Amino acid sequence: MSQRIRVFALGGLDENGKCLFVIEIDNDIFIIEAGLKYPDVTNPGIDAIIPNIAYLKQNKNKVRAYIITHGHDDQMGALPYIYRHVPAPIYGSSATIALIKQYSQSIVPAVKFEFVPIKPTDHVTIAGYHFDFYQTVHAIMDTSGFALETVYGNIVYTGDFIIEHNSNKNYKHDFNALAKIAERDTLLLMTESSGADKPGYTSPNHRLAPHLALPFQEATSRIFIALYNQSVYNLEEAIEFAFSQGKKILFYDNETEDYIRTFQNFGSLSLPKERVVLRENHLRMPPQDLVILMMAPGEKIYKKIAELAIGENDDKTFKINTTDTFIVAAPSAPNIEILASNAIDDLYRTGASVVNITRKKITSMHAQEEDIKTMISLLKPKFYMPIKGEYVQLVANAKLAVSLGIGLNHMNTFLMDNGMILEINEGKARVLSHEMDMIATGDVLIDGLGVGDVRKDVITERQQLADDGVIVMGITISRKMKQIVAGPDVQMRGFVFVRDSDNVMKELTNIFKESIGEYFSKPAMTLEEARTLVIEKSWRFIKRETGKRPIVIPIIIDTTL
Repeated sequence: MSQRIRVFALGGLDENGKCLFVIEIDNDIFIIEAGLKYPDVTNPGIDAIIPNIAYLKQNKNKVRAYIITHGHDDQMGALPYIYRHVPAPIYGSSATIALIKQYSQSIVPAVKFEFVPIKPTDHVTIAGYHFDFYQTVHAIMDTSGFALETVYGNIVYTGDFIIEHNSNKNYKHDFNALAKIAERDTLLLMTESSGADKPGYTSPNHRLAPHLALPFQEATSRIFIALYNQSVYNLEEAIEFAFSQGKKILFYDNETEDYIRTFQNFGSLSLPKERVVLRENHLRMPPQDLVILMMAPGEKIYKKIAELAIGENDDKTFKINTTDTFIVAAPSAPNIEILASNAIDDLYRTGASVVNITRKKITSMHAQEEDIKTMISLLKPKFYMPIKGEYVQLVANAKLAVSLGIGLNHMNTFLMDNGMILEINEGKARVLSHEMDMIATGDVLIDGLGVGDVRKDVITERQQLADDGVIVMGITISRKMKQIVAGPDVQMRGFVFVRDSDNVMKELTNIFKESIGEYFSKPAMTLEEARTLVIEKSWRFIKRETGKRPIVIPIIIDTTL
């Protein structure tokens, strides 16, 4: 019996986030992850970015399942947007399913998902194919990797993981289950690359608790701890450490409480009622007994921090005092460094004791060199495919595999890009990278409730507004009388010029008048053509004088029309 296997990514290669990998066996498609990523400064006003799923829409009758290995938005954040177009059962742990539900309610609450709960280590048959799931350790609880059995051997997908041994059942790298998988041939190993360029093992440098001891010891009043939603492992550390110091927990806002209660509701997080303080009672509590938890995703955590620091938060019963200790346990990512730096600066201005735990102190919970090498050495794959990461990280991952001396080389280690297909047939693998073979990929922009509605020219205009500002020019005319009735009036916003500002304003006014004069003298010229003329003449002058190219909006009202 033979099988035609195709493996490819619609997102997640040469980028951080937006993970969506596809395993296609004959006429059956399995979607692995369905994530999003957040925009950088090149996409102003955009809320999120998801993969292009045109291929899945065209082949939705072949899609048998979504497999979501954990509840981070880079793994499941695209589901609310794409599920209605490509429905199929969603397999995931109870924690993962709960987070998908919570996340989706705030976006597209009408979507009705079909969930199939599985344990982090489990044996499941999906559409006639055998999947062996094994539990892994990551920043969120109950995460998994899996092995999909084919006639040529297993396709093993590691998910996000680190090698760690601990007694917490929510964070367990199940070596027993993995060893049983390793007893069978591994056809293809797909391993995350986010930390592949970092030496050593990740553990124990990901742990928050060692960085809490001194701040707790020195604190004389309330302690604030700010964490990313994604860092549930660190959240559990913070709660456990606070309880060990005789403290009580207070949730900063409803968003924090709802998120934490999600885990408590299905029994994965212990929060004794007597150790949690209600917000309406917190002013009556001795401040030295309180640890206040603040959580939010991505850049939102720093917006919360800044609002509290400058007194613009909604709940005015929370105000930072000079006696407070504020621990920022949310190391900033490159795309939010400026926002993070400004928020922390605002914290220092409050006079509170600030502890900023950066990435130099605490490592992201992704597999580093030794973690990856351990996984490859255990499974000894016939073919190897680095996934999930920027290109430099994918390359670092591939180099690690080749360096181990277990038969992996440039002929069977595949550095792929989104849309390229790895085809395995009769046990042989090749990459289909010709333009005719490539699957359509790309970014679909989410702007409010709009999915893919934002055109490139809209983004360009937003960037232009941010960089060079806008000039609004207004005039009222009577073309019949060939007279200016009112104006012109020229207003500038976000457009900065230093020299001869009065002369620039005066010259723009003259350009406007001259263009209107030309409109009067040419009966065939339309009002739209007159507006275009004003824009072009204004741009040429502004470019020459200032080197900038603001958006110019001429408003021409003709009283005779």
